[in-house]
Amino acid sequence: MQEIQRKLTNFKLSGIAKTLESRNQYAIEKGLSYLEFLELLLEDESINRQSNSFKKRFAKSKLDSSKTLECYDFTYQPELKKQDVLDVASCRFISEKKNIIFMGNPGVGKTHLANAIGIEALKKGYKVLFIHANDMVSRLVAAKGDGSYFTVLKQFLQVDLLIIDEVGFKKIPLNYVDEFFEIIRQRYETNSVIVTTNRPFEEWGNIFGDVVLASAIIDRLIHHSHIFKITGKSYRIKSLQDVKKE
Repeated sequence: MQEIQRKLTNFKLSGIAKTLESRNQYAIEKGLSYLEFLELLLEDESINRQSNSFKKRFAKSKLDSSKTLECYDFTYQPELKKQDVLDVASCRFISEKKNIIFMGNPGVGKTHLANAIGIEALKKGYKVLFIHANDMVSRLVAAKGDGSYFTVLKQFLQVDLLIIDEVGFKKIPLNYVDEFFEIIRQRYETNSVIVTTNRPFEEWGNIFGDVVLASAIIDRLIHHSHIFKITGKSYRIKSLQDVKKE
């Protein structure tokens, strides 16, 4: 048995290697046919590969495992329709090459929802990357200096879903705006983007310091998009109030 397991591992069939002994015993007890036994082993291998794939993609995604849809309190944001959020969480928008924009004041749960949808996308086999808007452009600018620009650019372009968090939290330096636009331009109608922002589109000219480029970015983001405007209260204030009550 050990020799068979060693060979299975060498053949990169670790899922079968892990369960071979227990499955063999089960097959003997149940009188399974060779084909039924083989089907069980292949199912184990498939499940093991899916699990390993998820773990690898999750590690690269930079998502927060604690921010899931189950943990989001929709009752605190009554104007946000839960069914609409669950609908986009099916991730059909990714196959349709559409975008999602979460817009609202700080603390209303924009980042949480974006993160949660990212996790759902991972579950469905998609590659996801979560990054703060300013960190994204800073990495691209730095990459120009060390010669890794196209490698870093590829990381932002090749994922199925790019989540750009907190656009507008800080102004994008004028010499960085082109980098932001390049990401949006190349992902347009090719791969999906989720953006969270605390600023209305009318103020994006100030964020980027260039009204024309801001308009071009907005145009590409909203052309095929689901826009959620969250107008409720801050969860952070709610948490502070709950602490005071205790």
